Amino acid sequence: MTDAAGTLSGLEPGSFRDPDSRVFTSDGRVLRLLSEQGLADWRQLASSPLFQELVGEGRLVATEELVERAAFPDAIHGGVAGVLEHDVIPFVSYPYEWSFEMLRDAALLQLGILRRALESGMVLKDSTPYNVQFRGAAPVFIDVGSFEPLREGEPWAGYRQFCMLFLYPLLLQAWKDVPFQPWLRGSLNGITPQEIRNLLSLRDRFRRGTLTHVVLHARLEQRYEEKEADAKDELKKAGFKHELIVANVKGLEKLIRRLEWKQGSTVWTDYGLETTYSADDAERKARFVTHAAASELPHLVWDIGCNEGVHSRIAADYADHVVAMDADAAVVDRLYRKLRDENDRKILPLNVNIVDPPPALGWSGSERQHLPKRGRPDLTLCLALIHHVSIGGNVPVAEFLEWLRVNTGSLVIEWVAPEDPMAHRLLARKGPGEHPDYRTDWFERCLAERFDVVRSEVLAEGKRTLYLARSKA
Repeated sequence: MTDAAGTLSGLEPGSFRDPDSRVFTSDGRVLRLLSEQGLADWRQLASSPLFQELVGEGRLVATEELVERAAFPDAIHGGVAGVLEHDVIPFVSYPYEWSFEMLRDAALLQLGILRRALESGMVLKDSTPYNVQFRGAAPVFIDVGSFEPLREGEPWAGYRQFCMLFLYPLLLQAWKDVPFQPWLRGSLNGITPQEIRNLLSLRDRFRRGTLTHVVLHARLEQRYEEKEADAKDELKKAGFKHELIVANVKGLEKLIRRLEWKQGSTVWTDYGLETTYSADDAERKARFVTHAAASELPHLVWDIGCNEGVHSRIAADYADHVVAMDADAAVVDRLYRKLRDENDRKILPLNVNIVDPPPALGWSGSERQHLPKRGRPDLTLCLALIHHVSIGGNVPVAEFLEWLRVNTGSLVIEWVAPEDPMAHRLLARKGPGEHPDYRTDWFERCLAERFDVVRSEVLAEGKRTLYLARSKA
């Protein structure tokens, strides 16, 4: 169970920040190791009606306490007192990959759970979106170790974290139309009160919620940075009541429910209306994907450049789970809203630019895993994509195919020939001879070197070709 350095293999690197709880994965199982205090907190939660209510509603990950303990070394300082097992989340995602509406729903989920925990004599010790995952289009709270007894006189310790990682990113996009994803990818701690204050205009400061959650928050933070006195101790001495936490939580819920991102039209939101396909070609393409998914029977599918999710839906009929990725946040937000309305639990939409994919981040570069490490797909769909990657993104054809070979089992890829209007438009913006490798013969050679081509089909009067191929070892 331990590696050469004496550390416990299987420990999730991103779970070390809670001294009373560590996540451990083994043979496809997700376990949580608890300290004595963590075990006591868990048993208080598990014995309350709230636990069964939240699990039954799908808001909290199903969890049970195990008898086994001796098999685990000292993963927690002071020893492991208890072990829990969680239901497995199909694919781990991070808030900098979510759309506006996904982050908003995750915020409301966490606030709702916190409010109900307060009614049951408990509180959440932290308030990070990394405690939320998605089953398809449904958010679920995964950190049972976050619950602890409510201590009278103490404020909500997670308030600052909630503002920095939920509220301020949402305000930034709703009020300024500035995407929050690069901010959260740039700092796992989020946006500070002073930063968001600097970003808001004078008009924004008169909006409801700004004075309390931005201006005063920034002022108080600056005040306590310059003093030895601790705000928590001062509030406790002043007789802080938990009713103030409840009022704050309810106020945040109202504020966040009012936030909207008014999406403008983008190149990709209208892309489905602007294609080179005839109705017959579109139908043949759908049949090709259907046949591929039915023949491969994949557990996990990636649909890269999913747009409105037509082919993600086809794949979902034959797969256990589909991760639908697109570089356009508006496209992903629109798809998420539709899937949420349909109560979909199989398709997870993510805002991912495959030319600049989310890297490994955090302490030692391991707290947040890069995309392929979170689950290698059995089948990857790359439809109407390669010209954007290789011409628009300047990624050589051979390098893109090699990346796909390493990171997927099977592949459905659509070659868009230089003569195709979409590819021709991209090439026209470049200098003469700038993409000498963007040729049909070179693509087919590189594909055959890395994959076994099972079948192919020509579309768009020879300007596009679909391939089903299986990765070579």
